[in-house]
Amino acid sequence: MKSWLAASLLLFSSSLVLANEVNVYSAREEQLIKPLLDAFSKDTGIKVNLITSEDDPLLERLKREGTNSPADILITADAGRLGRAVDNNLLQPIQSEKLQQAIPANLRDPENRWFGLTSRARVIFYDKSKVKASDLSTYEALADPKWKGKICIRSSGNIYNQSLLASMIETNGAEKTETWAKGLVANFARPPSGGDRDQIKAVAAGQCDIAVANTYYYAQMLSGKDAAQKEAATKVTLFWPNQNDRGTHINISGAGVTASAKNKENAQKLLEYMVLDDAQRWYSTTNGEFPVKPGIEPADTLKQWGNFKSDAINLSILGKNNAEAVKIMDKVGWK
Repeated sequence: MKSWLAASLLLFSSSLVLANEVNVYSAREEQLIKPLLDAFSKDTGIKVNLITSEDDPLLERLKREGTNSPADILITADAGRLGRAVDNNLLQPIQSEKLQQAIPANLRDPENRWFGLTSRARVIFYDKSKVKASDLSTYEALADPKWKGKICIRSSGNIYNQSLLASMIETNGAEKTETWAKGLVANFARPPSGGDRDQIKAVAAGQCDIAVANTYYYAQMLSGKDAAQKEAATKVTLFWPNQNDRGTHINISGAGVTASAKNKENAQKLLEYMVLDDAQRWYSTTNGEFPVKPGIEPADTLKQWGNFKSDAINLSILGKNNAEAVKIMDKVGWK
């Protein structure tokens, strides 16, 4: 792996930029993006040079490289991170009727600096032997003292939780969101630990009655080859919060053309390719995510969960409210 990465870095450091190439920095794991990039290359003749890493290191690298960065596209998870890229002037606006027609307005930047490629919901998972669906309603209700010692969730350093709070700040205001966060922390079954899969597994193991996690992790656990994860996933049930008001909080994986892009035209072509019908279906089947393009049915695993109402706020809000969300989490002792 290290030798492959070193070779890739050497390739990207070259000063030669060829017209039939596009350079991608991706925070998505290689197996979750490369087959689609290979299909793009086969269909268009445009070579894709791919670098994969964690989200924050990629953002730092783009900042450090500045105008000399070879990257043409940044692909990352969560609108909050895309908001950070915008705040640091790492992305540029592009005008594409194809992207605007394929992607709902709330799932793309109002100034066309980033575009949602897939969506996921952050929902409640519960142990149906201990909790009834009728006991659940909203994210806000998770602060009720009746759930004391019964909730598992990731740490405050996790961008998905920060974005959930950012959306609540937009709807309820900072003061009410802080009160809610304080009540939620009081209901933790344990100090936050691990990723979303770990929260689901904790419910299955009886360490908590309720967990908050993203739907695509659940889908991957159900359809994956890991027998232990599949067994854990079958022991929990999904609940769509806030169906009687604003809807369930959703987020995206998304991408934008970098401010330093030397192959802007090819970068735009790749983004447009990623919202074609077949690409959207592939994403849903392979990654367990919802298509952003209206009219494209999700994978069978996702369809089994039924339809749900999603929060319609523009996801650019998540980046704008991120700092306030982090401040609240720190203040209430969310570790």
